[in-house]
Order: sequence, then structure tokens, then C-alpha cells
Amino acid sequence: MTATSPARSALVVRGGGAALLWTVAGLAVLAASVAVAITIGPADIGVGDVWSVVAAHLGGGVSEVSPIRDGIVWDLRLPRTLLAAVCGAGLAVCGAVMQSLLRNPLADPFVLGVSSGASTGAVAVVVLGVGGGVLSVTGGAFLGAVCSFGLVLLLSHTLGGSTDRVVLSGVAAMQLFSALTSFVVMTAADAETTRGVLFWLLGSLGGAGWSDVAVCFAVLAAALLVCGGHARTLDAFAFGEEAAASLGVAVARTRLILLCVTALLTAALVSAAGAIGFVGLVLPHAARALAGPGHAKLLPVTAVTGAVFLVWADTLARTVLDPQEVPVGVVTSLIGVPAFVLVLYRTRSTR
Repeated sequence: MTATSPARSALVVRGGGAALLWTVAGLAVLAASVAVAITIGPADIGVGDVWSVVAAHLGGGVSEVSPIRDGIVWDLRLPRTLLAAVCGAGLAVCGAVMQSLLRNPLADPFVLGVSSGASTGAVAVVVLGVGGGVLSVTGGAFLGAVCSFGLVLLLSHTLGGSTDRVVLSGVAAMQLFSALTSFVVMTAADAETTRGVLFWLLGSLGGAGWSDVAVCFAVLAAALLVCGGHARTLDAFAFGEEAAASLGVAVARTRLILLCVTALLTAALVSAAGAIGFVGLVLPHAARALAGPGHAKLLPVTAVTGAVFLVWADTLARTVLDPQEVPVGVVTSLIGVPAFVLVLYRTRSTR
């Protein structure tokens, strides 16, 4: 045992160094992606203009960029691009955590019905006027997501609380709230409202503002701290609940905490950007190929990978059919479906 300890320590250090390298490189790619993505569009804006505007607004001097370009960068494109990065990171991290907790490589943040609940909440505000004008679409979506997750917890608890019961409860809640959303839209919305609602349901970052970025980033930071603190516990879950319990893990309590954290993070992201699929399903698998299965290394790499992916997916969504905008959820699905099929074949081959 002692003879192999130095070798094992070297492997751990080497693996940690590789993960740190991927994370640092990913952050550099993310910063460059954000800067370049902001320049893409009908307005003639360069990377230098972007840095000048950002520096000026952060107190680093006076920008020589015109007020119109300043507004395009600071008020429109920068918050949208940053929100895309935050949503991509959050959804990918949620997917990685849920795939470990549920021991299902095909699990994603929406398997608990959170997205469907958020959609129902948003539709209730827009179409039915729930909240009397006090409750915003974002607030309604968040409340709907929380209600949906509460239903999942109630159902799974009464059914025994096992992993498969959580998944089945999530599927039931997803179908229920999807049906409610469709019913409300079909019976109470006019054509224009229906078009706007459907666009939001497919995922859209067009209405992004600095308040959305601040709220989602704060929730993401808190979720990363909690999930990162449970990294070794997540590693234990990979061997099954019984093995995790034998290692001293409080299985039920830990699973409840992490599921609540991922559900609340998903609710915050969906309420700001709508339902963006396949990010949490596919990106964790790409990150595992880079960082390995250890969650201390996997979670930061997953976050950066998801952020870069959604920044470019949103850039493609708003420019590919300019001046018409494509819902970003459509773009992620078009990219994600082939990757999802590859995951299916991979999981089949490993059984």
C-alpha cells in the first residue's frame, strides 16, 4: 500500500493540475468569447470598443465610443451575453450534479419538472393576469418552478424517496404542468400573446437586463459553493446509495439538499431566460472527457464549458437569420440532439 501511495499522489496532483489548466484556459476562452460575441451584429463595433465601454463604466476613464454604440454594448449586448454565460454555466452544473445524484447519465435540470412549472407560472402571469400586475413574468416563472419542485418532493417522499421515484415524480410533474400551460394558452390567449409566450417557452435572452445578470449570478455562485462543498459526497454517490451510506454519507439529507439547490438554480435561470434544453444534458459529458469524473475538478470545468457553449449558441440565435431572432432553445436543441444520440449509444455500449 505504501509503495503505491507516491504514485497515487502523483496521479492526483497531475489530474488536479490538468483540471486547473482546463479551467484557466476555459476562463480565458470565455472572456474572449464574450468580448467577440458582443461585436457580432449589425452595428460596427470592435473588441477595442467593447473594452473601452466596459472600462469607462467601471471607472477606468472616458470612452471615445459614441453614445449609441455605448448603449448597444452596455445596455443590450453585454448583459445579454453575460446572462448567456451564467445560464450556460448554471444549467451545465445542475446537469452534472443531477446525473451523479440520480446515477443517470441522461438526467438534466428539467427532469424534475422545474422548467414546466416555470413555464406555467409565466403563462399564468402573461395570459391570465395572475398577480394583478404586481407579479412580473420572471416572478411568476420562479414561483411556478418552486411549486412544481415542491410537488415532486411531496410525491417522491410519499412513494418512498428512492432515486427512481424522484425521477418518476419529476416526469409526472413535467407532464402535468406542460398540460396546464398548453391548456391556458389554447383557451385564453390571443394570437399575438400566444406567439410571445411560445417564443419565451423555447428560450430567449432578448430581454436580458443587468438585474437578471446580478440575480442569476448570485444564485449560481451560492449553488457552486454548496455543490463544490459536496464534491466528495457526489463522488461517493457514483458508487451507489449503499456504498455512499457505508462511507458515512447521509444519503437522504444530502440528496434533498443538492436537489433543492439545483432546482432553485434552475428556477432562477429559467425565469430569466426561458426553457433552454440540452445544455445540462450534454455539456457535463463533454466536461467529464476533459476533467475526469472527480467532482472537485469536474464542476468548474463543466461551468466554464457550459458558459462558452451558450454564449456562442445565443450569438448564433440572434444573428443567423438577422434581423429575425431564433429562440436560443431551438439552437441548443439542434446541436444537442445529435450529441444526445451519441450519449445514448455510449451508455448502451458501456452496459
